[in-house]
Amino acid sequence: MRVLSTKRLKGNQRDLLLGAGFEVVDYNAITIEYLDFEAPESCKNAIFTSQHAVRSILSKNISIDTSFCVGPKTKALLEENGIKVSKMAYNSQELGDFITINHKNEIFHYFCGIIRRDELPNILKEAKIDFFETKTYKTELKSKKFEQKWDGILFFSPSGVQSYCLENSLENNTAICIGDTTAKAAKEHTQNVYVANSTSVESVIAKAVKKLK
Repeated sequence: MRVLSTKRLKGNQRDLLLGAGFEVVDYNAITIEYLDFEAPESCKNAIFTSQHAVRSILSKNISIDTSFCVGPKTKALLEENGIKVSKMAYNSQELGDFITINHKNEIFHYFCGIIRRDELPNILKEAKIDFFETKTYKTELKSKKFEQKWDGILFFSPSGVQSYCLENSLENNTAICIGDTTAKAAKEHTQNVYVANSTSVESVIAKAVKKLK
């Protein structure tokens, strides 16, 4: 059984797959470059949908009253850096719905990457919620052609799916995804999609072992 990871794995993570009897190939399907951007000195409500966006603002000394984010790892990173989290959602749709119901008359600052999905901005616009969007990093797709056949492919972001599919087909392949947003991107190319129980690399590996063995 062969597994491809679209993210470089740590030694102990590779061992989880090797110990389960899989052959493993891993590579970085994307790279992240942080941008030089202007930001306000203070921000009442900040939105983060990725850890990269959080890391990009840490050197800016922005005073943030409270934040709204997607994913437990993003939440943990915010709190580790002393930024209060008012709401953690598991996907952009859930976060957008929460904001429109509970904070309809407030103003938000959305820190994101150049490549970002449209769900959250569209929800906020439709609800006529005021928000400012600042692009703080860019994702570069590192496409690579593979001749091998895979029993499973591990994906950790929608951009990773996009990068892989630039030169390879996902049709009839099994995609193991870190979250719902990544799974949605994979479902545009294959119906054989499974989502990890939590947003960690180890959970993606555990799901792959369970579904592929």
